[in-house]
Amino acid sequence: MVVALEMGWRHLLFENWRVDPEVMDAHLPDGFAPDEYDGSAWLSVIPFTNVAVRPRGVPEAFGIRLPELNLRTYVTRDGVPSVYFFSLDAQGIASVLGARLFHHLPYYYARIALKWEDGRVRFDSRRRHPGSRPARYAGTYGPSGEPFSAPDDPFGAFLVERYRFYTEAQDGSVRYTDVDHDPWTLYPATADIEANTLLSAHGFARPDDDPVYYYSPGLDVVASRSKRADALR
Repeated sequence: MVVALEMGWRHLLFENWRVDPEVMDAHLPDGFAPDEYDGSAWLSVIPFTNVAVRPRGVPEAFGIRLPELNLRTYVTRDGVPSVYFFSLDAQGIASVLGARLFHHLPYYYARIALKWEDGRVRFDSRRRHPGSRPARYAGTYGPSGEPFSAPDDPFGAFLVERYRFYTEAQDGSVRYTDVDHDPWTLYPATADIEANTLLSAHGFARPDDDPVYYYSPGLDVVASRSKRADALR
């Protein structure tokens, strides 16, 4: 049995595109429905870094840092608003292999750099996973307005106030993880994205509309062990 994990999510950009719900539905496993806001499904790219990743109960000082890049959408299953991950790119071969083997998550090994430059985050990711389609994401981002509590904003709450994540494992089974954390604080954000082939690597055409950006300094998270989704029924 894989234990629950504790970690911090830091310096996140939420880059969000409208997608036709029928297009999104074609990318999802059976049993999921795209969750819609303002008549659209939404596809998000999220660069950030994990900090102090460790088994629950282990002191923070023994955790590891793990820069990461996610491609995700928003779904409902059994009436529960949730997140569905298409991919999670991360730095660290051992961490990626462990996440794939023990947590059944679609992690891909990537070379990732994240640092502060003049009050903004500089992020650069290049997927190096053997046998996978290459994916590059690079740019700078940061807050551009006043903070607000996500539960007080309908679109912000739609994007981030979700406490169950789904993935499809390598054996085709659907898995879920529950997470626990405080409500999100978000900022309006600006971003200068120089390269993004993550969408096309997973079969998505780049949407015509410009993305909507939010930034968060982050929060601390407890994630349950991965479970088979059929155990929910």
